[in-house]
Amino acid sequence: MVRFQRQPPGTALTRAALLSGAGFAAGAGWFVVVGQLTRAGAFAGAGAALLLFGGHRANHGEGGPVDRMLTELLDRGWDAAVLGPIAWVSRSASPGVAIGAIVALCASFLSSYVRARGAALGYSLEESHVSRGLRYALVTTGLLVDGLGWAVWAAAATSVLAAAVRTGQVAREGRT
Repeated sequence: MVRFQRQPPGTALTRAALLSGAGFAAGAGWFVVVGQLTRAGAFAGAGAALLLFGGHRANHGEGGPVDRMLTELLDRGWDAAVLGPIAWVSRSASPGVAIGAIVALCASFLSSYVRARGAALGYSLEESHVSRGLRYALVTTGLLVDGLGWAVWAAAATSVLAAAVRTGQVAREGRT
């Protein structure tokens, strides 16, 4: 006999927001590749807003474990869909932008890994929507105002700082 677990209230809205946010992020990546940065910025911003909305709902009682996992997965997806194409398109004309996008992408992945690994070890590490939202806002603004140079490096600095803070939290909890 198959037993279905009852989903928390609001799960459908949470998942719809998360999956729509991922779709907008993919659209942003497409617009980066075809050189329409303002449209890419609009799509990246819409995707970011939906991912933050869905992530907030998932982490504050409106979603289940699958929704919380989707939040983390689709956050990495936003980074890959937006920062990856920025790095690719900028590699020849603006190597500094390309390197900044790669650093931001890698640091974001590292920060997420440290948080997930710490959680797997039983440490209490909070996922900050502030650092995620700041990273989204920086890259989105860079796309909208044609200022990717400063935007990707600011996003990289934000992600490096988040990884350092989380690493420090894991080290402190490991000593106790």
